Amino acid sequence: MTQDLRSQFHSDLDEVRQGVARLSASVTELVPRATDVLLDQDLEGAEYVILGDDEIDARSIELEERCCQLLALQAPVASDLREVISAIKLIAEIERSADLCVNICKAARRIYGRPLDPKLRGVIQKMGDQAQHLFKEATEAYLTRDSARAAALDDMDSLLDDLQREFIQVIFESHGQGHIDLQVAVQLALVARFFERIGDHAVNIGEKVRYEVDGWLPEHAGAARFAARGDIGSDHASASGTTNEA
Repeated sequence: MTQDLRSQFHSDLDEVRQGVARLSASVTELVPRATDVLLDQDLEGAEYVILGDDEIDARSIELEERCCQLLALQAPVASDLREVISAIKLIAEIERSADLCVNICKAARRIYGRPLDPKLRGVIQKMGDQAQHLFKEATEAYLTRDSARAAALDDMDSLLDDLQREFIQVIFESHGQGHIDLQVAVQLALVARFFERIGDHAVNIGEKVRYEVDGWLPEHAGAARFAARGDIGSDHASASGTTNEA
């Protein structure tokens, strides 16, 4: 790659990076909006989020196509290649998180007019806040190429997992006390899962950042364990082969 082509490549790649960061920031803003829709029973707000997902989809497709063009026309290698691959994978994580915000709003429409007791509302607010915080941290880690910040997302996600379990327990209690009916309980359980999955996608974004910066993948740990069991696996295969021949 000549110097001029390399300069153009990095300029194009920086534009993609900024586009991915803006897309992620849009989803970061969607999380509290979806939370408010649920808590305030805001049908107009729900419609806004649901219809706005088309724009997220369009922006995701455009960014993916630009990444594919960079791969096809510039044939990047090493860290440049990792950056393009990471961007493609990040776009998918971000788009799916936007879909989960839409799902929260659809659940809000299904339980419209059903009051939620203060305990339920309190945990919903906490989950929304934590999910937004996770996504904001993931976006910042990507923008700053901060591998340590990206690695910290896993522990932060544990707090959201704990909130999900707490929320399920509160749902059971509220239903048992007759505060909510079965339909509301089911929808709220789904909402808990949607928030939890947003956190998971933020963690996945962090993993892609670590791959871009350090070349690290979570699968490396599993591969190392598999390699450590190599002799055991070989012995097992040999024993199986002997048995079959007999």
